[in-house]
Amino acid sequence: MKDQNYVAKIEKAIKDKYGEKAIHNPRSGWDKEKEEEYLQELKKINEKHFAQEELQEKVEQEGVLLSKKLLMKSGNASCPQCNKYNLTARDEIFVLRWECCETCHIKYVEGREERWRQGWRPNNG
Repeated sequence: MKDQNYVAKIEKAIKDKYGEKAIHNPRSGWDKEKEEEYLQELKKINEKHFAQEELQEKVEQEGVLLSKKLLMKSGNASCPQCNKYNLTARDEIFVLRWECCETCHIKYVEGREERWRQGWRPNNG
C-alpha cells in the first residue's frame, strides 16, 4: 500500500516545480463537448493515415510491384503505345500532344502526322 504522506510530498514538489496544472487530474476538465472535439480530430488523423497507407500500397504492373504513389505521380505514368515507364518531362509532353512517348513519336508519328491524327496506331495496323 502506498504511503499517503510520501505521495502528498511528491505531489507538492511537482506543484512547486511545474505549477498547479501539473497535478490536476486530466479528467477534471473533460466534458461531452471536449470528447466530441477529440473524436472529430481523431477521425481526421485516421483519414490522413489511411490515405497515406493507400498511397504506399503496392500494385502489380507487368510482373513488377510498384507503389501507387509512383503510379499517381504523373497523370501519364507510362506511354500508351509501348508502356514505357519512367517517362521524362519531354516524354510527358509528347504523351500530352501525341499520345505516345518521344521514342514512339520518332518511330511511328514523325512524317506521318496526318495518319496518326486520323487514329492509326501500331497496335491496330
